[in-house]
Amino acid sequence: MPGIFWMPSSQLVFGGSMPMSSQPAYRASAENLHRALNSPGSAAEKAFIDKIATALKAQTKRAAGAAQRRAWRNSLTALANDLLDVGLGQVEMIVEYPMPHHPQSQADVVLAGVDPYTGGDAFVVVELKQWQTVEFYENDEAQVVWNPRYGPKEHPALQVEGYRNQIRSFCSTVKQDDTVSAMVYLHNMSKQDAGKLVGLADERDVGLFTFSERGELQRYLKGQFGPTPGVHAADRLISSQIKPRRELVEQARLALKGRDGFILLDRQIEAYRAVFHAVDEAFKANSKRVVIISGGPGSGKSAIALELLARLLENDRRVRHATGSSAFTNTLRARVAKGRDRAKLFTFSMDYAQAEPNELDVLIVDEAHRARNKTRFRWDRTKNSDRPQIETMIDAARVPVFFLDENQAVAHGELGSISAIKSHAQHLAIPFQHVTLTGQWRCGGSAEYDLWVRRLLGLGDEEGAWDQDARPVPWSDDSGFTIRLARSPAQMENFLRARQKEGWTARITAGFCWEWSPIRGDRSLVPDVRIGDWERPWNVKSTSRVGDAPPKQLWATADGGFDQIGCIYTAQGLEFDWAGVLIGPDLVARNGRLTPERSGNLDPELGLKSPRILSEEEFSRFVRNIYKVLLTRGLHGIVLYATDPATHELLETLVPPLE
Repeated sequence: MPGIFWMPSSQLVFGGSMPMSSQPAYRASAENLHRALNSPGSAAEKAFIDKIATALKAQTKRAAGAAQRRAWRNSLTALANDLLDVGLGQVEMIVEYPMPHHPQSQADVVLAGVDPYTGGDAFVVVELKQWQTVEFYENDEAQVVWNPRYGPKEHPALQVEGYRNQIRSFCSTVKQDDTVSAMVYLHNMSKQDAGKLVGLADERDVGLFTFSERGELQRYLKGQFGPTPGVHAADRLISSQIKPRRELVEQARLALKGRDGFILLDRQIEAYRAVFHAVDEAFKANSKRVVIISGGPGSGKSAIALELLARLLENDRRVRHATGSSAFTNTLRARVAKGRDRAKLFTFSMDYAQAEPNELDVLIVDEAHRARNKTRFRWDRTKNSDRPQIETMIDAARVPVFFLDENQAVAHGELGSISAIKSHAQHLAIPFQHVTLTGQWRCGGSAEYDLWVRRLLGLGDEEGAWDQDARPVPWSDDSGFTIRLARSPAQMENFLRARQKEGWTARITAGFCWEWSPIRGDRSLVPDVRIGDWERPWNVKSTSRVGDAPPKQLWATADGGFDQIGCIYTAQGLEFDWAGVLIGPDLVARNGRLTPERSGNLDPELGLKSPRILSEEEFSRFVRNIYKVLLTRGLHGIVLYATDPATHELLETLVPPLE
């Protein structure tokens, strides 16, 4: 069988090295790929398609359906034929190329070869579509409908533009932007039927070709590649080191300054466009719309929210960003909104309890799962409200946009859920749209890690679900994300401190299983988190710096935060390159599973000291959700340690040791 099929390989990254690219499902020259597919319906062709499907499933954990198999058979053949017809049979075709930092998104094909003018590497990212007709969705040129049975999709030029920009930005082998181009090939559509798509494609500098424009496509390909073999260019792209992403708040700062916005991919683009479409339609009809965007940790919710904020401000919309997280909102105020009215731009969910109807055009609610059933201000009771915060935020804007993950509700009274938002919208007769995000930006882009965490914690496969019968499974290092089990908290700390000295960001968090003492009289922190002879303080309780320790709202991002232990309330919504998690006695191994233990939890919101004793089911769900949040803060790797001996023994059977 010509070409190379890939299965996942270990990508452990310690020290200052950059991670390597994930591997595509298949690569071969156009000539060899054409040879593999030149017997339609044959056993050899079926075996070839099966191997691509097997390689893709190994990378993404998703099975290829009949439509995708047809696309490989028909679309790859069409593209290979065009390359052969112009003497470019030695150009390499890299099939299902995974995006840097987001391997759950794959470009259909990346062509790799030699630039005919410079002799350097040249790459073209290709989006292949079998569509025969296409229409704009409600006159929105950025969203299209190719089959009435399916909902709107992003314009294919936007899709492939995202792939191109991701490769340009993060593949270290790409030295100049013009090395990577992008095109859409609608090989079953006529030029006339595709005419409406051309304008946006030209605007985004994306080539767009149909079956009736094969001559133009072939001239385009000859302008991109010479007849020289592209095997070495393909080797360099596939083996390229991946540049690190900017941290979320730094990227948001640049986006608000009109520089280097977030690169969105696939479903993220659909979610982003759904909001703009809802805003346009609401203003045209003088009405309201609700948009719900759900997804797990690292699926891009906050990135989409902050990109929306930047672009809506550019469009002079009255827009605000709100969360229920003090740490997240105050970090955004301190790091992102410099030079602006920070309190007005980045707000809290509770700020809208007494808002005027439609006082905003758009209210972007991140961490909407933390919305409360009522609003209580400690210092100003006139702002209190008994109405659910979901309802008051819907009232406050013409288009409220809710971003949430139902498995991140971590305290009693947090009632933000997809069903609650839909119920309020239906009660108020407001049209709503729900977009579900897939994929993973955090945790090395590893879908396998997200599933591993769910099984470890007894959470179900669906958002908001849980499964007490789920059994933890051993971790495999084949996904590009690193997990290690430390022998002691000191070993964890030393390892993470070394990563920090190399330029990575790192923090240690823990379950709320230790007392949290007030500041001492000498203005020092009490080392409450004690494990054997190792001890460290919690993060600062107040909004003021204590010595070298940053205030609580900046613990996750400010200098000095590494020397304190963070908790769910200071870590949620934020991320680090490397994360350490201390699993306390509120989550213990019993009979081969992790079980929440109420007596081990000292959180005044949840444990035995809570003013309201939660049911066992409520307590169990919140503890599982808390550890899911803590376990999904790392971008590149995570180190675990469990204080309970039986829990540590169980983890030793599941996680490789930290050497």
